[in-house]
Amino acid sequence: MKLSIIIPVYNEKETILKILKKVEDIELKYIEKEIIIVDDFSTDGTRDILKSLEKHKIFFHEKNIGKGGAIRTGLKYFTGDIVLFQDADLEYDPKFYNDLLKPILNNETKVVYGSRMLGEHKDMYSLHYFGNNFLTIATNFLFNCKISDMETCYKVFKKEVLEGISLKSEKFDFEPEITAKILKKGYKIKEVPIDFKNPRDFEQGKKITWKDGVMHFYYLLKYRFFD
Repeated sequence: MKLSIIIPVYNEKETILKILKKVEDIELKYIEKEIIIVDDFSTDGTRDILKSLEKHKIFFHEKNIGKGGAIRTGLKYFTGDIVLFQDADLEYDPKFYNDLLKPILNNETKVVYGSRMLGEHKDMYSLHYFGNNFLTIATNFLFNCKISDMETCYKVFKKEVLEGISLKSEKFDFEPEITAKILKKGYKIKEVPIDFKNPRDFEQGKKITWKDGVMHFYYLLKYRFFD
């Protein structure tokens, strides 16, 4: 059994080696790890750091596309039985990997989301907090499901779930697109509590804005009714 961990990266020179160490050091039970890093044309020195590494699968975009585009690149090259997405900052802790994988390994589900709302979270930027809640409520209403954190980074899938799904998003709208499309295929999302104790603000490199939230609502409607 192999887990493919896809890490999209954009201007994360202060954290990329720290998060990589956390991912490398986490011990998984009976599972091999494959780490795939996609640099989305960083300009702060992150690319030079990644080019100095001699392990893992590392890909470099020739122009900045967006988080969704970076994840889509990673999805072209993964070879695992299970796929997990990991941000390159330190907001999400790999210590929860075993918790996230357990429902899939026990054949309880084929899709797991790590929910910040079910775990310990603090100091989440208020606009992001309320925006995430609104988008999650909209997701539940539009797709007749019951989840608490649609926008979470920690999304875990069995390989078969992604087969046959055509992803088009290039930016942060990847989150509503993949959620909408797996729900429309009839998959149920099981949530696992994760802690969220180190949220960043814009000065620390937070990239998603209220404009992205508005577009996410638009894409939820689009993928529910038209695509």
